[in-house]
Amino acid sequence: MTRIRRLVLDVLKPHHPSTIELAGKLSVVDGVTGVNIGLYEVDQRTENIKITIEGDNIEYEVVKKEIEKLGAVIHSIDEVAAGSLLVEEVETLQDR
Repeated sequence: MTRIRRLVLDVLKPHHPSTIELAGKLSVVDGVTGVNIGLYEVDQRTENIKITIEGDNIEYEVVKKEIEKLGAVIHSIDEVAAGSLLVEEVETLQDR
């Protein structure tokens, strides 16, 4: 089984529950050691957020269920880091 250490998710959520409540729910999921949520866009009914989750052994399906329980939906998985060590993305010439 793959040992996921970081997940970055693009998520669409309703205004309620709050981002604070969502972060709190995700922070107590087994294998999660930290959660960061950034707000990118707001409209009349929804918020587009980026969720970064780090941990020792994150189970994607458990995280997904918690997000969906609160009425949100994952648009995409934007980054995954797996293994025994977190590897940071390196800028290449093509990125400049």
